[in-house]
Amino acid sequence: MPSADDSRVGPILETALQRAPILHIKNGKLNRAIVQYRNILSSVETSTTQSLRLTLARQLAEVLIRGVSESSYSKPDLSVDPVSNKTGTGGRSSTSSDSPWKPRKYVGQNLFFPKDENEEIFLLLLICETMAVREAVLSRSPDHKEARIHSLYNATAIYDLMTIALVRRGQLAILGESFDRALKFSFEEFHIWFQFGLSLAASDKHGRSVLLLKECARMEPTNALPSLMAAKICYEKLGDIEEGLRFAREAAEREKSNSQGLVARCYIAVGLGFFLKSEEMYLKTEKEELLRGAYESFHKAQQLDPNDYLAEYYLALYYAQIRQIAEGIQHVKLALQLRYEHANSLLLLVLLLSAQKEYEEALQLVDAAREEYPDNFNLLYIKAHLEEHVCGGEEALLTSKQMLRLWRMVYEEQTQREMNAGDRGRRGAVSNNVFQLYSSEVSERDSSSLRANSVAASLVEHALSEVASSMSSYQPRPGPQEAWVLQIQIWLLLARLYLKMDQLCEANACIQEASAIFPLSHHIMFTRGLIYEYKSNFEEARKWYQNAVAINPTHVRSLQHLGLVSHYLGSNHVAEKTLRDAVKIDPLSHKCWYNMGKVLEAMGDYDSASKCLSTAIELEATCPILPFSTIPKCLD
Repeated sequence: MPSADDSRVGPILETALQRAPILHIKNGKLNRAIVQYRNILSSVETSTTQSLRLTLARQLAEVLIRGVSESSYSKPDLSVDPVSNKTGTGGRSSTSSDSPWKPRKYVGQNLFFPKDENEEIFLLLLICETMAVREAVLSRSPDHKEARIHSLYNATAIYDLMTIALVRRGQLAILGESFDRALKFSFEEFHIWFQFGLSLAASDKHGRSVLLLKECARMEPTNALPSLMAAKICYEKLGDIEEGLRFAREAAEREKSNSQGLVARCYIAVGLGFFLKSEEMYLKTEKEELLRGAYESFHKAQQLDPNDYLAEYYLALYYAQIRQIAEGIQHVKLALQLRYEHANSLLLLVLLLSAQKEYEEALQLVDAAREEYPDNFNLLYIKAHLEEHVCGGEEALLTSKQMLRLWRMVYEEQTQREMNAGDRGRRGAVSNNVFQLYSSEVSERDSSSLRANSVAASLVEHALSEVASSMSSYQPRPGPQEAWVLQIQIWLLLARLYLKMDQLCEANACIQEASAIFPLSHHIMFTRGLIYEYKSNFEEARKWYQNAVAINPTHVRSLQHLGLVSHYLGSNHVAEKTLRDAVKIDPLSHKCWYNMGKVLEAMGDYDSASKCLSTAIELEATCPILPFSTIPKCLD
């Protein structure tokens, strides 16, 4: 090709170069089209071909993403004919001897050759992004409006392809960095900002993601989707229920003025906000009012979209929470009819069956569900508790050990890889995606659940771990912290099972394994208290329960046992106060009422003790194998 100083690519030649690979594709000759793209892109670049190179590189990346699989991919063959090109030492060929119109190719020892389709796609898109950022028009002058729109269109197409390619491979950090660079020429451009917000959410940068989505909502005042996504993140990741409810109401108002088919989901989001707030309220009137608001929102969502499984699921969860078990089963079965693979509905149905004392039927349902979801930790965790009740501790131990083997199979390689890479893995004090238990961190009432008791407790534990790491040799484990939280809960489940089977040494060994991961967890402190309570060392047990309550004041089981050991130590007034606090937090816990009845009986208040014991009997009749608060509360 003549030098850039002698000629420029005309519109006819540029059109021909772009159309040639497309014609090959239309004729079913995909490999020839890819070779054509590679031949053009491997030619020596000039200033006159930069725009054309950007277009062709983007088109080749799209072809590779959409039309080439791992098995059908062939590596680029960029070998140069020694007759037509004489290799120079500088990395470029000398002048062609065949024709002045034949382009010169890059040759030399330091050329990079992609080894697979992933490397080639990423290389092409990174080159495209670099060129698009360099050629972006930053001026907001009306004179440059057409050029600005054109450059933004090219950049948007590139970032869309990058999103597809990088999300498939889980490279979310790279995607976020790319969108961050794009903001400088994407002022008030909703699409880029919204994609950036979603990429931040996917890479666990939830606080910044909400800020981006808030800006997106401002850019398009009639679009409900940014507000709905922000509400989802606030509920499920940040534990900011008040802000999430505000976003959900905003989304519902926007749907009323400009419907996008999301009105039912908006009402579900509003109802979920009320439901989560009700779990934080201790006053009975406030709790009932919020639950009534949640029911009205879920019911309205069901009326607006009778085929939405999520509305039926939340109505079932509402009835379960108020202990109307039959109605809950009816609605959760409707949810499963609408979406039979919804794992959370299966979990809720299992707990509802256990609340009806149909433990064997619940266990059969878990076994059937595990055929569909063999790697679901939730099902295994519930199965262990059901087996303990139906089959005995030995069967539950086998299931718990199976959970540990599954954890190693799923996470050990990942954590080891991140450890070898210098612990570049993501860290977070609060994360949920291991168990599919997204938002229920903020409403946990029982230590037998699969996650941290509350966002506040997790933040306290994280702060304590920061202090511990600065004062001792303790360091957080590398890799995703939610995986380590999962392993802690498995070890503690094993410890409790061993303790119930009178195997104290094994229980202590399990607690030591959990402590090696994170010694300052209130769950571990509670379990240590159980060990000392088992040994009748009530004074030491009380210290551990007090430590657990100091970290998480709403941990009901710690309060239960703290009241009980205080009673054993003769401090009945302290025990009564502690158990009343526990009942205030979770008025549906039959164990709290039973323990308080025992304490009041010891204090001589037989009338109040009788009422407490009657309440305990009534609540126990509808008590599930695990609290309903362990069920995930999310918008999926």
